[in-house]
Amino acid sequence: MNSDKMHFVVIDDSKLDCFIAEKVIQNTGRSESVRTFAAATDALEYIQTLPDDKKTVVLVDIQMPVMNGFDFLEQFEKSVPQEKRSNFIINLLSSSINETDQIRAKAYKFVNRFLNKPLTKSTLENMLATM
Repeated sequence: MNSDKMHFVVIDDSKLDCFIAEKVIQNTGRSESVRTFAAATDALEYIQTLPDDKKTVVLVDIQMPVMNGFDFLEQFEKSVPQEKRSNFIINLLSSSINETDQIRAKAYKFVNRFLNKPLTKSTLENMLATM
C-alpha cells in the first residue's frame, strides 16, 4: 500500500454518511485533506480548483437529489480535462446493491470501485491497497 497522503472528497446528501466517511478517512492516516459536500455541483466546482500534482480519492453517493452520482460522473467527464482526470480515483457509494447501478458504473473507465454504504475502515483500506 502506498503511504502517500491524498486529498479526499466525499459527496453525499446525508450529513450522517458524510460524518462517518470523514472519520473513517481520518482514521486511516492517509488523508492530507477531507472535504465533504452535500451537493455534487459544489463538489465539482471544488474539484476543478484542485492542484494537478495530488491524487484525490472521490467517494460519491449514487442516490442524491438535484445531481445524482451518475449525473456527477457525466459532468466530471465533460468538465474535467482528460489529462487532469487521472489524478482522481472515483468510487461510487450506495446503500443498495443494485446490479444495474454496478453495470452502469463499469461503463465509466475512470470509476475505480463500487462501495457499499456506510463506508467502513476495512472497505476503505482495501480500496486504497488496491489502487
